[in-house]
Amino acid sequence: MTPAPAQLVSHGLPAHGRYVGRIARLDWSGLRPRPGWLWRCLHHKRWQYVGLGHDELFLAVAIVDIGWASSAFAYLFDRRRGRLLADWTQDGLPGLQCGVSDEPLAGAHAWFRGPGARLSLTHTPDDLLALQVETPGLQIEAWLDLHAMPPPLLAVGPISGGLAHATQKTTAVPVRGWAQAGGERFALDGAWGALDASNGLLARNTDWRWASAHAPGIGFNLQQGYFGGQENVLWLDEQPIALGTAQFEFDPHQPLGPWRVSTDDGMLDLVFTPEGARHANKNLGVAMSRYVQPVGVFDGWVRAAPGVSARRVHRLLGVTEDHASRW
Repeated sequence: MTPAPAQLVSHGLPAHGRYVGRIARLDWSGLRPRPGWLWRCLHHKRWQYVGLGHDELFLAVAIVDIGWASSAFAYLFDRRRGRLLADWTQDGLPGLQCGVSDEPLAGAHAWFRGPGARLSLTHTPDDLLALQVETPGLQIEAWLDLHAMPPPLLAVGPISGGLAHATQKTTAVPVRGWAQAGGERFALDGAWGALDASNGLLARNTDWRWASAHAPGIGFNLQQGYFGGQENVLWLDEQPIALGTAQFEFDPHQPLGPWRVSTDDGMLDLVFTPEGARHANKNLGVAMSRYVQPVGVFDGWVRAAPGVSARRVHRLLGVTEDHASRW
């Protein structure tokens, strides 16, 4: 993979490809011809997702601007007990209750405000991302050290039914801070964090399967669905390696059963064992979201290149996801 370009759009066209490194902005304003205002309002989707994990817990926070509406969620999964200690979600109005900036990492600012809820993810001058969550049942104060993170992935590509999508994803980012839920306070020092900053001009109907798992020295991101294999990447010894097309084998009616995830280039073959899951299903007629995100561990093997010796993967903490949206 080559270094990330300076801009998302060049000479009116998206800079399609997979790259290594940060990009300053995920900005589609240079597209030519530029879509009209109404189309952009209905199809422009932006989100910031943060997953944090260690031996005792996994927590996730998302702030989503879908153009004509917004949403946010935050949950904490207690791995010791195998259950959610907190699971909060709320919808809102874009601009008034939610905002997601075009900056994915440096300069990033995402926020959500609603009844009883305050969430923000903000870049600080010392190259940290400060995550603050205040909701009924869950509070988080955490800092993710971007200066110490391995090189991130930038993926840019076409979308069936839409125009284009871009995402900046990281592997294990050092974390410090705390979280509180269910009357317990958890230290986050020593946890890893994974970030997903996405910005696209997407189709009204969008679905995907996703897998993400990380630890110091190893991590991966896989997606099957609306973005093809554009964001499939393996990090080994902190170096990103492009992966082929991903296959997901699981029973969608029993998502807590085992999942098998693999790539067609023979560089990754893993079995995922769920420990629990977060589910969310909404159907408002004009909009719909069906979502399950199991939390668990991956076992199997990965390779740094086709034909080289496999490296064993044992109980690598992460998530899978089965998601369909009409938005």
